[in-house]
Amino acid sequence: MTNQESDNNLESKEFNLWNYKPWWCQPWSIILTGIVIVISSWLIIKNIWLTILVAIPIGLWWFYFLIKYPQLAKEAYINSRQ
Repeated sequence: MTNQESDNNLESKEFNLWNYKPWWCQPWSIILTGIVIVISSWLIIKNIWLTILVAIPIGLWWFYFLIKYPQLAKEAYINSRQ
């Protein structure tokens, strides 16, 4: 492993996007909000198809904000440090 690869690994471990986000934008609050919305739609509407229609954008929201956005932010952070 070269010195630069070692530095990149260290930097990627040091960077934590969630340290820069307020409490309402933490993973636990994003997941909890999504679960509450989907369960509420089921309890109010009691229609599986409408609940699925509600759950699809929630799932996309989770994918983007919990998986993709942190990856992109970490890559941007590493690239800015080089």
